[in-house]
This record gives sequence, structure tokens and C-alpha cells, in this order.
Amino acid sequence: MTTDQTNDVWLVVGLGNPGPSYSGHRHNVGYLVVDELAQRMGQSFKADRSGRAELVEGRFAAPGTPGPRVVLMKPRSYMNESGGAVSTLAKFYKVVPDRIVAIHDELDIAFGTLRAKLGGGDNGHNGLRSMRSSLGTGDFHRVRAGIGRPPGRQSVADFVLSNYSSVERKELPFQVTDAADAVECLVAQGLEKAQQMFNS
Repeated sequence: MTTDQTNDVWLVVGLGNPGPSYSGHRHNVGYLVVDELAQRMGQSFKADRSGRAELVEGRFAAPGTPGPRVVLMKPRSYMNESGGAVSTLAKFYKVVPDRIVAIHDELDIAFGTLRAKLGGGDNGHNGLRSMRSSLGTGDFHRVRAGIGRPPGRQSVADFVLSNYSSVERKELPFQVTDAADAVECLVAQGLEKAQQMFNS
């Protein structure tokens, strides 16, 4: 890592599908987490000039010092095409891959739990696959919000593109808060600290 000031920016990407018909889906938990982070910063998302994403620019709160500079992002394209907008913004802000955090749903983790990691496979997640393809690498951070596996014979596609159950909706705000905390910790204190505190 160079000491170039341009690399001090973090790009935090909430993965999801745009539009109200998708807003309650399990696949959109990334959007919920960046909404929480924007609210903590006292800001609202606005469309970028290209119209391909909604952005918030600012700093995470940090005791006694200016917090890390971050750009929160919600791609406006569908999940399987979200990488193009991420790559464009990463180039614009001169953000290197290991200063990118993708927040996404994860089938292989139980609902209500989290994992933070750097790199790894896509595990069939179209948003991660699109980011890897557009960035030319998978070596970006991920905060993985568990949604669990579909019940019975329900297909994975139907499961991730369906609303949380009534029981899950009661617990979802706690998962979103924890995931937002994990992102702030990762950016401010590093991956190892975030894993120690939040990998359940």
C-alpha cells in the first residue's frame, strides 16, 4: 500500500436490486446496511452524475479525530450488473480493491449472524461475481450478512428474491445495526479487529 492520499478513501458498496418491489428482499440487505450508515452520518443518498449509482460522501464518526473518509454506494443497476458502477467509482476516487467493502447476503451463514473477510470466492452470488469481473480481482473486503438456506424445496433464486419472514423482520434491525457496526470497525480498526468482534 502506498502512502498516496487518494488511497485514504474507502468505497463501501451495499449490494441489492433497485426499486421498491425489491426493497424487502433478502438479497437487498446490503442496501439496508448502507442506509443505516448514511443515517449515522446524517446524510441522504443522491444520484451520481452518471446515474448508475446513489452516493453519500463523508466520514465515519471517530472519537477525538476525524474518522476515515468513505463513499457509500448503492448501484442502480441490477445485482448481476452492479460491478460496472463499482469499477467506475473506484477509478474515479482512486480506490484500490482492498479499500472496497461489499455488503451482501450470504446463504451459507445462518440468519442473524455475520462474517467479515477479505477476498474469497463468489459462492454463486451474482453481485460479487459482477464486482470481481469488473474490478479484475476478488481481493476486496466483504461483510456477509447471513440469510440461511431456503426451506424445503424452495429454489435459491426464489428465496433470495423474497421478503424476510415475519419472525426475521423482527430481528432484522439488529442484524443491520451489527453489520453497520462491523463496517465501521473494519474501516477504522482493520479486518482482524472486525473479525474478532463480529464474526459469530
